[in-house]
Amino acid sequence: MTAPQWCGCAALWLGAWALVEFIVRRGPRRGWAGRAAAVAVPAIFGATLLFWWEAIVRGLGVPAVILPPPSAIAARIAASPGLLAADFAQTMKGLAAGYIAGCGGGALVALAIDRVPFLQRGLLPLGTFASALPVVGVAPIMVMWFGFDWPSKAAVVAAMTFFPMLVNCDAGLRATTALDRDLMSTWAAPYGMALRKMRLPAALPFVFNGLKLCTTLALIGAVVAEFFGTPIVGMGFRINAEVGRMNIDTVWATITVAALSGTLLYGLVALVERRATFWHPSFRGRRS
Repeated sequence: MTAPQWCGCAALWLGAWALVEFIVRRGPRRGWAGRAAAVAVPAIFGATLLFWWEAIVRGLGVPAVILPPPSAIAARIAASPGLLAADFAQTMKGLAAGYIAGCGGGALVALAIDRVPFLQRGLLPLGTFASALPVVGVAPIMVMWFGFDWPSKAAVVAAMTFFPMLVNCDAGLRATTALDRDLMSTWAAPYGMALRKMRLPAALPFVFNGLKLCTTLALIGAVVAEFFGTPIVGMGFRINAEVGRMNIDTVWATITVAALSGTLLYGLVALVERRATFWHPSFRGRRS
C-alpha cells in the first residue's frame, strides 16, 4: 500500500473513533434508540478492527498461511456452508448434552449440599481439584470410555461445567441473610417453602452467572475434545485436520463459526437472565 492509502486508512479509523465517542457521550440512553446505540458502539469498534486486520495483512503482504485477511475467511465461509454446518451440528450435540448434564447436575448437587451440610465440607474442596484438571488430559480418557462419537465430548463438557455451576449455585443459596432466614422461621415456613419463596429467587443471579461462565467452558471443552477422536466431523476435528493441510482460511472460518456460536449461546443465557431477574438492582437502572 502507498502512503496516501495508509493515510486514508488512518483517517477512516479516526472518523470511526470520533463516531464512537459521539455515541458514547451524547447518544440516547433509553428506549429503542438507546439499545441501538449500545449495539452500535461494539459493532463499529469490531468493524474497525476487521478493517485494520484486512489493511495490514494486504498492505504488508502477509502470507495467507500465516494470517489470512477477513475477506478470505468470509469467502471460505460462503464457499463451505455445508461443511461448516455439519461440523457445527456435530459439535453442538456434545456441547448441548454436556452443558445440560453438567449444569443440571451441579445445581442438583448444590441443593443436596444445602440440605446436608457435611457435604459442603467434604465435596466442595474437591471442586478446586477437579477444576484444575487439564481438558487435554481428561479428553483422551473420556474418548476411551465413551467412544469417538459425541457422548465422549458431552462427558468432557459435563466434567468442565459441573463444579463451576455447583460453586455458583451453592454461593447463591447462601446469599440470603440470617435476618431473612429468621423471618421465614418466624412464619413457621418449612424448608421447601423457604427454598422456593426466598432462597431460590435470591440465588438466581448466581445461577445465571454460573450458566454464562459454563457457556464458554462448554464450547472450549467440546472443541478440544474433538482433537482426540471424532467421526471425521466436528469443529475441533476440522481445525486439527486443516492445520495439517495448511488450509488456514478453513481453520479461521471454523474458529469464526465457533466464536459466533459461543457468543450467541452466551447472549441467549443473558437474555433469559434479564427476563428472569428483572427485579435485580443490576437491571433496574437499564429499563426504559
